[in-house]
Amino acid sequence: MRNLTDIARKSLTIASSRTEARQTKPRNLLAACMVHALHDGYTDGLYVFLPIWQTQFGLSYAGLAIMRAFYYGTMGFLQLPANRILRRVAPRTALLLATLIAAAGFVVMALPLGLVGLCLGLFVAGIGSSIQHPRGSMLVTDTYGKASRRPLGIYNFSGDLGKATLPALAALLLPLLAWRPVLALLAALGIVVAFLLFALRPSVTACDDVEKTSALSREVRRGFGLLTAIGGLDTATRMGYLLFLPFLIHGRGGGTATVGIALALLFTGGAFGKATCNWLCERLGVIGSVMATEAATALLIVVSLFTPLMPTMVLLPLLGIVLNGTSSVLYGTVAELAPGGDTGRAFAIFYTSVIGAGGVAPIVYGAVADHISQLIGIVTTGLTAVAIIPLVAMLRPALRPVE
Repeated sequence: MRNLTDIARKSLTIASSRTEARQTKPRNLLAACMVHALHDGYTDGLYVFLPIWQTQFGLSYAGLAIMRAFYYGTMGFLQLPANRILRRVAPRTALLLATLIAAAGFVVMALPLGLVGLCLGLFVAGIGSSIQHPRGSMLVTDTYGKASRRPLGIYNFSGDLGKATLPALAALLLPLLAWRPVLALLAALGIVVAFLLFALRPSVTACDDVEKTSALSREVRRGFGLLTAIGGLDTATRMGYLLFLPFLIHGRGGGTATVGIALALLFTGGAFGKATCNWLCERLGVIGSVMATEAATALLIVVSLFTPLMPTMVLLPLLGIVLNGTSSVLYGTVAELAPGGDTGRAFAIFYTSVIGAGGVAPIVYGAVADHISQLIGIVTTGLTAVAIIPLVAMLRPALRPVE
């Protein structure tokens, strides 16, 4: 009789655990996506304020770049230290801290403290956003375990939603309000997201099959290094093409409104690509899908050099799918190649590479265009995508156990 009771109790425990897992997984993913959308929206929303700050504080373009570096540079270079400091902190606490610190930075920016206060606020907000990426990615990976590739694609896609909505919201409010109240409203939005995050109570008890590779084999170390380099080059291709796209549209006779539509088409395709390219990965594998998307990226970049305005506009959503979609496949592979199974540190290193490439690449491609021609500058971005193809082929030994 006792055996039957023990069996029944164990069955109830297992059923309860499975029910909790089914409930926790979507809640964790929603929490991570919500925070990602906010922080990426904060990052791109700052572009809306740059012309206003230039006028108010009499800044040069170099001065604006330095101001932006207070946020973007802080966010990029503190990824690893932030992850190291908070590695033993619960995901909910880390994401709450990230969101509240970023919101506090926007509060400081909204105060009438002059240029020094504005730079201080940008620095504080950058600290908050440096926490979000590695800890949010790790929450998704730890929640879904070996099945985390597609959820990571959704997490990646949520950042694009934030990039699309928050800058648009700021642009709509600025004609109605002064820039400081708009920053205060963005800070209030961050506080609302923090309350929602607290209510969702994300935890990492949902999955027992989290893949923790303890081996520090030569293939794993080499594979992760290659993956990080590929992520940087993929971002360099994307940022380089974005640098030239407005000039490409103007050269076809398009005006400022047309440039806005072109960017919207590219970003819409990019968001769709981030959400769907992991589906391609499930059929072709990491190596096959990255080769296909990078080859398509290079081809479409070159084609866009020779098409008239309307065909170029039709081409842009397709280019956006492959130009942005590769990143979801790469993000989904970070956990599989994390040296020593330290997922948080692996994501921090990967994001540092990606953010660094995003900052340096436009300078390099711009210098090529200045010294040779715009055409060669754009072709160079396509060649960067081509350069990824042999590199991803070299990943095969490291991915063989997981593909």
